[in-house]
Amino acid sequence: MGELKPLVSVLVPAFNEEANVQRAYEAIVDTFLDLPGYDCEIIFTDNHSTDRTFEILKEIAGRDPRVRVIRFSRNVGYQLSLLTAYKAANGDCSVQIDCDLQDPPHHIPAMLGLWRQGHQVVYGIRRSLQDDWFTALLRRGFYRFIHALSEDDLPVNAGEFRLVDRRILTELRQVDDTSPYLRGLISAMGFSQVGFEYDRQTRIAGESKFPFRAMLALAVDGILNHSLAPLRLASMASLVVGTVTLLLLLGYLIGKLLFGQDWPAGFATTTMLLLLSITLNAVFLGIVGEYVGRIFMQAKHRPKPIVEATLNGDIRRVHKLTIPDLEAG
Repeated sequence: MGELKPLVSVLVPAFNEEANVQRAYEAIVDTFLDLPGYDCEIIFTDNHSTDRTFEILKEIAGRDPRVRVIRFSRNVGYQLSLLTAYKAANGDCSVQIDCDLQDPPHHIPAMLGLWRQGHQVVYGIRRSLQDDWFTALLRRGFYRFIHALSEDDLPVNAGEFRLVDRRILTELRQVDDTSPYLRGLISAMGFSQVGFEYDRQTRIAGESKFPFRAMLALAVDGILNHSLAPLRLASMASLVVGTVTLLLLLGYLIGKLLFGQDWPAGFATTTMLLLLSITLNAVFLGIVGEYVGRIFMQAKHRPKPIVEATLNGDIRRVHKLTIPDLEAG
């Protein structure tokens, strides 16, 4: 019996991607046909799609035992679906790739080469984006903003296209987080991490599952999961406002008691100060509320994402199949 080849787990999250899942599968298979020194398993996580995505995945999994499918009983969100895929991966390393193939699979051999050099994390740095100028500007700005705020070393312009070593997969299995931010979580683990630049491709079929609202929610998760800066900002602002208020009060008392100033009753000034105080309280209570809300959700110990169905079970090692073998099956 020959020596086992390194197993690569390819993680592909999908939600209403009936136009892309077959293309994604074929592109990944074609990539590994040129990598005879590796075996692969392909793990699709179906985030409770409402189109034909799951039916197509059933057909694919029926032909190819390397394909594993995890379908959730409801839409659990992009990050939780990814965390489930990472926990299910059996590979010596895993590669995360989007179903729309905007992150091209033909970069996987180069990523594996960097992994072979001893790097535990290999992440893609988006040299160019195919978004409109406003969305691209927001993305670039967010990457730099969270990098500046975070106490962890979060790479700038790095998306979800990454390879991680078995050591990272083992650590991710211990994660119990109701609102994970995997990009930052993996970066914060340390080890040897290296990036490579690539050009992101244009989505060919289907619609983006990341509208502005979803990107904003991801940005909030990223900031709150990896930075205490908002809380510190609230503390600093309250200290500054309190100091200014105290100085104004002292100035008023000194002017009134020592210099006999007859200060007019300023209704407008009082109103503005009250509104400023209410506004500051509302903003910073909202920030504190975001953190408290996450503590509350974590303390509830809600059930982990419920898997509605799985296809091809938990396959540790499989023989590499050729295209004729798959067609014959």
